Amino acid sequence: MSCNLFLLALVLGIGGTFHYGLQVSIINSPAEYIKSFIHETWLKRYGSSPSEEIITLMWSFIVSIYSIGGLLGSMLAGYFLVRKKAMLLTNIPALLSSALLGLSRLCGSFEMIIIGRMVSGVTAGMALNIHVPYAGECAPQRLRGAIAITASTAIAIGKFVGFALGLREALGVDALWPVLMAANALPALIQLLTLPFFPDSPRYLLIDKKDKEGCIKGLLLCLQCLHNSWNPPCTNPLRLPGSRDH
Repeated sequence: MSCNLFLLALVLGIGGTFHYGLQVSIINSPAEYIKSFIHETWLKRYGSSPSEEIITLMWSFIVSIYSIGGLLGSMLAGYFLVRKKAMLLTNIPALLSSALLGLSRLCGSFEMIIIGRMVSGVTAGMALNIHVPYAGECAPQRLRGAIAITASTAIAIGKFVGFALGLREALGVDALWPVLMAANALPALIQLLTLPFFPDSPRYLLIDKKDKEGCIKGLLLCLQCLHNSWNPPCTNPLRLPGSRDH
């Protein structure tokens, strides 16, 4: 497989579908700590303890609003034709949600957790719908299946990392649950710093921007191999998207 193509799929997974798997799994570990935080915050604000029904309602909002954010993100993803810029854009709500979740305890606001979870869901919804098309448009026909499956692989790894970070020996303790909830900031920063070095989708460059030279350069960059199975002479024309080999 092309080295650059593999790295592109890795970067897309780290900042995209990995984020989804991570957020799905880390919410389980700090459940009791967040409920306790809601109880303490409510008591300080209103001078009376909230009922179990109110705490359960707030916790239900925190968990379920992630799906609502995912729906909004999926709807927004359809408006972006430029895959690379859209993927970079997903890191903005990712970092915003990390700030809201990480600072919620310091600010004494459980509403920040609810908003942060919704914004995080927007990130996941956009990333899930951009990762596979972007990577697939950069891959030759014979590698598209292998590249497409990297999205599911990144989700599985994200879930594993989330469960590992949620252990009491890691971040699954009362003092560190805000750090655990804000863990998606690191993969977002990694993608934000590395994705600009990769080309845009060759399909977008050729069909939408009519940039044939940019399309060829993008394909050549994506298809630089670790071995000699792909080593076309400079005099041979490169097949563009839509041909039998790509």
